[in-house]
Amino acid sequence: MSAIVDLQQAYEGEPEIIAAIPSLSDIQRWADAVLTTEALSEQEFTVRFVDEEESQALNHEYRGKNKPTNVLSFPFEAPPGIDINLLGDLVICAPVIAREATEQSKSTLSHYAHMTVHGLLHLLGYDHIENGEAEVMEAKEIAILSTLGIDDPYQAK
Repeated sequence: MSAIVDLQQAYEGEPEIIAAIPSLSDIQRWADAVLTTEALSEQEFTVRFVDEEESQALNHEYRGKNKPTNVLSFPFEAPPGIDINLLGDLVICAPVIAREATEQSKSTLSHYAHMTVHGLLHLLGYDHIENGEAEVMEAKEIAILSTLGIDDPYQAK
C-alpha cells in the first residue's frame, strides 16, 4: 500500500501556522494507513494547504457555504474506459486547522492527521450526511487514527 502525494503549500500567512503544516512524510504515513485499512494498492492524490480566503471561495462555489472550512475533498472522476489510480484533491485550510486544534484541545498535527484521513475517506466514497453513513465513516476514522497512535478525535476532552 503506497500513497503518491502531490503536496502544494499555498498558505503564506502566519509563520507559526506555516511551521505546523505537516511534512510530506507525515501525509504519506497517514494516507498509507488509510490505503492499508481499505486494502488498496498505490493511489495518488493532491493535498493543497490554503488560507481562509481560498477555502471560503471553494467552499462557497462547490458547497454553497460562504465560510472557510477545515478540509474539502474533490474526487477525481476518470472518463469511461480510463483506469487510473488518481483519487482526487484535498484542500486543507491551515488557519482553520490551527484554530480548531486549539479550540478542541488537540495537537495541531493530530488534527491534520484526522482531517487528512477524513478527506481521503471522502475521496474513497465515504460520506457522513446520513446517520448510518456517519457512524461507519467515524468508526473508520477512529480505527485508522488508532493505528497511528492518535486518540479518538470525537471524544470530548
